[in-house]
Amino acid sequence: MANHKSAKKRIIRNAKRAEINKGRISRIRTYVKKVELAIESGDKASAQAALKDAQPEIMRGVSKGVLHKNTASRKMSRLSARVKAVGASA
Repeated sequence: MANHKSAKKRIIRNAKRAEINKGRISRIRTYVKKVELAIESGDKASAQAALKDAQPEIMRGVSKGVLHKNTASRKMSRLSARVKAVGASA
């Protein structure tokens, strides 16, 4: 347990930030899941629309510091490739 007042404040602040970041990551995962469900359904138009909605959410995660820039780029690249393949396989 923290002994200094500043350390106690830091623990409280870290807990608040962790809660906020947890919500942001959850929101990103929800958008990614919507894209994946659209891909599984085989509907390219809905998959593209879901990807278009997910992209700013993922990039917002980067700007807020919950995702690394390269991680977000990798996620976007892989999702884009999967959405592109939906029409080719059908």
